[in-house]
Amino acid sequence: MTHAHIRAAIVGSTGYGGVELIRLLEAHPNVTVTSVVSSSSAGSYYSETFPHLTEIVAGVMDDVDPALIRGKADVVFLATPHGVSAQLAPRFLEAGLKVIDLSGDFRLKDPAAYEAWYKKGAADQAYLDRAVFGMCELFGDEVAGADFVSNPGCFPTATTLGLYPAVKAGWIDPNSIIIDSKTGVSGAGRGLNLSSHFSEVNENLKAYKVNQHQHTPEIEMVLSRAAGRPVTTTFTTHLVPMTRGIMSTMYAAVTDRDRTTGDFLQLYREFYQDRRFIRIRQAGTYPATKEVYGSNYCDIGLNVDARTGRITIISVIDNLVKGAAGQAIQNLNLMMGWDETLGLGFAPVYP
Repeated sequence: MTHAHIRAAIVGSTGYGGVELIRLLEAHPNVTVTSVVSSSSAGSYYSETFPHLTEIVAGVMDDVDPALIRGKADVVFLATPHGVSAQLAPRFLEAGLKVIDLSGDFRLKDPAAYEAWYKKGAADQAYLDRAVFGMCELFGDEVAGADFVSNPGCFPTATTLGLYPAVKAGWIDPNSIIIDSKTGVSGAGRGLNLSSHFSEVNENLKAYKVNQHQHTPEIEMVLSRAAGRPVTTTFTTHLVPMTRGIMSTMYAAVTDRDRTTGDFLQLYREFYQDRRFIRIRQAGTYPATKEVYGSNYCDIGLNVDARTGRITIISVIDNLVKGAAGQAIQNLNLMMGWDETLGLGFAPVYP
């Protein structure tokens, strides 16, 4: 196993995903952040935007210049809005950098599907084909040695980690899956938006993007791999008045009504046996978002209802860590041949 030290650049460093990458990489023994990049704030000190990083991140922010960044870094994280990475990633790859993209621009391999769901022009097909979909616990073997990884979305991470073992085993009917997901406000990003104002969110709970959330085809892509055939789902997202966290509660018909909660828990423990960031709860206990806050864990609890013949699966993550920056670093570790937990072995923040 190699332990070469590498230099990292973060593009989109003034967003929540970018600043979380910086926080986590500060603890990584093999990585130094050598360039923080912002097209909107180039030339200003990073600590002016984020005073909590005073004396931790020194110097000014760089502009988006692949040649300049190639001289300062070995890998670039693109923590940019959807539609931006499609233009930037090829430029960084051609400059000789490894690229980990946190946006949705390279997750879907069909340009028409991307344009239908994201309402933006798709990236070039050659780069869509080149990008490895980095769902670490499911497809980590494909990430090893790659130079271009598309980091999964937050909802698809929580949701598909919760469903994949049961779908792959054929223990639930994929056509019966209903997904109810709730997220904290940081998932909307740092930009100003009426729907994320304090007075709009506080003491409120609302559904949004009903039957049109852009993460739907990504969830279906992963579940289709598990089932070996096309899978469609009903997926509804809700905004809750908290900063971090995602809870996906999923319902599906079991294919054998003799299978118990204990059978499913054993299946899940065996499937995720060597995956340090997946924690399967004991029967009768279910995870809460606070229990993974600030960490790279995904906690899963489940219960089979013999009366209805359905299973309820509850999966929680921190949307900014396992749902974004933490999984991106986990992907970097896999790309480099390092232990996938390197720099991520910290406990959740509680309370």
